[in-house]
Amino acid sequence: MSDTSRTREARDTTAGGPGSRAANPWAALAALSLGLFMIVVDTSIVSVAVPTMVRDLNTGLNAVVWVTSVYLLTYAVPMLFTSRLGDRYGPKRVFVAGLAVFTAASLCAGLSTGVETLIAARAAQGLGAALLTPQTLALITHLFPGGDRGRAMGVLGGASGLATVTGPLLGGVLVDGLGWQWIFYVNVLVGTATLALSLLVIPDRRPRRAHRFDLPGILLSGSGLLLIVFGIQNGRAYDWGQLVGPVGVFHVIAVGVALLVAFVVWQRVNRREPLVPLRVFADRNFSMGALTTAVLGFTLTGMFLPLVIYLQSALGLSPTDAGIVTVPMALVSGLMGPFIGRLSDRVSGKYLVMTGLLGMALGLAVIAAQARADLPPWQLTPGLLVCGFGMGCVLVPVNNVAMGTVPADLQGAASGVFFTARQLGAVLGSAAIGVLLQARIATATAHEADMAAARLPARYRRDFLEYLRATSSGALGPPDTETPSALPAHLARQGRQLAEQAVHNGLTQATRETLVPLIAVLLLGTLAGAAMRRAGQRPSPFTPDQPPDPLTTTPLTTTPHTTTPLRKGSS
Repeated sequence: MSDTSRTREARDTTAGGPGSRAANPWAALAALSLGLFMIVVDTSIVSVAVPTMVRDLNTGLNAVVWVTSVYLLTYAVPMLFTSRLGDRYGPKRVFVAGLAVFTAASLCAGLSTGVETLIAARAAQGLGAALLTPQTLALITHLFPGGDRGRAMGVLGGASGLATVTGPLLGGVLVDGLGWQWIFYVNVLVGTATLALSLLVIPDRRPRRAHRFDLPGILLSGSGLLLIVFGIQNGRAYDWGQLVGPVGVFHVIAVGVALLVAFVVWQRVNRREPLVPLRVFADRNFSMGALTTAVLGFTLTGMFLPLVIYLQSALGLSPTDAGIVTVPMALVSGLMGPFIGRLSDRVSGKYLVMTGLLGMALGLAVIAAQARADLPPWQLTPGLLVCGFGMGCVLVPVNNVAMGTVPADLQGAASGVFFTARQLGAVLGSAAIGVLLQARIATATAHEADMAAARLPARYRRDFLEYLRATSSGALGPPDTETPSALPAHLARQGRQLAEQAVHNGLTQATRETLVPLIAVLLLGTLAGAAMRRAGQRPSPFTPDQPPDPLTTTPLTTTPHTTTPLRKGSS
């Protein structure tokens, strides 16, 4: 080893203070789970407040969709970089820093009086989440080196799954009882408590060596993702045409794709320390696991926006009642997490992943087939239960399958790639489904309005349609005015009823059509699950034509915890 290499090496030590005591891994897991729960809740809790925010902030649906998308974007883009921060400064320190940033940004979000400041605060929240999330897998790998890792992953996966589907319920209660600002204020309380607990119980594991930062890789990946999401999110607002001068929406998206291609090429040729060591994808389970988790992120984020719009704006439920409808899905998914975690130590994870994705697709198909403007909300329960069962089956095993055979020296980078894949899927799901939903609302509502107008005398139809146009796709409800002023008194009540039916039917149809692409994405994800290896089919850490990089590889004999074999089925 050269003198330069030696200067970068540092022993894996534990700092003084609380971290110097023998760590209780389960207490540390509680802090990690609580922090991750809070982060994941914020990916779905805003959805239930969308109609309220549109009204209170006097803005449109696209602006409020950005409140979700910017969080997911600043969550996903920096994660490849923030995962390396844990390798350099220690995962506990970065985890705690992420908690602090997220908690402070939550306070700013709650204090926001305009959609612009709210979007900025949500961007800061996403950065805090990006700092925190990759450290959870790295810390669990260190805390649970043996057969308990499956159980620990089960607890963490259960917390993540429960957070995803309880966000709408928690958000509904807060929006109805205290106002939409409290979906952010509650993070201040929980974040402060989690911060104190983390400082006490999470061991301060020091990095074994200082990693280099791949600045060109960071800039290429971040810029590419930003341009793609911006183009998708704002394409409809510009009618998929020109943005500035000759630059159009598709030009922006194409440049984003080109930057990501350049990023991959740079990772290939960078021989020092790339942001994403491409040899991690030589493990088929990791590659398919990353693709599957991207599908999962796309679906989990994309499904809640149309469901919340349907429940609140088409069926007329309050935010709390809309959240209560999702309780069965939350309970099934959360309760299954620990059980599936233990089962994944005994049964090949690929079959659990495939079962989960198919279950989610079936559940959404049932909901789409049932949706009507006059449907009693409880009739959605069977489809939601099947969705919850599917989530519970896939959330934990996909983590185990993807990370189970990753070499120790690549775990930091691999966890960053894995979580980036999940969040990249989520931000694309939020942007794509948001755009599709807005387009389908406009088209379906216009169609229903024409059908409703046909039931009025011909001389009143034009005035009725103009009255209905007072409901834009962002208003998410019938016009605020009581009746069309041009209609005579004996037709006013009928006109109001026809307007409500047209809007509710249009929203319902738009919801059904928007769920179909999500079902298709889940079925494609099932194919990725089928390509995973069964338990016991373990590839070698390095492919013959891709030797270990001496700058990123450490002999396994120097990391004792990596020599403990995983239990059968954990991959």
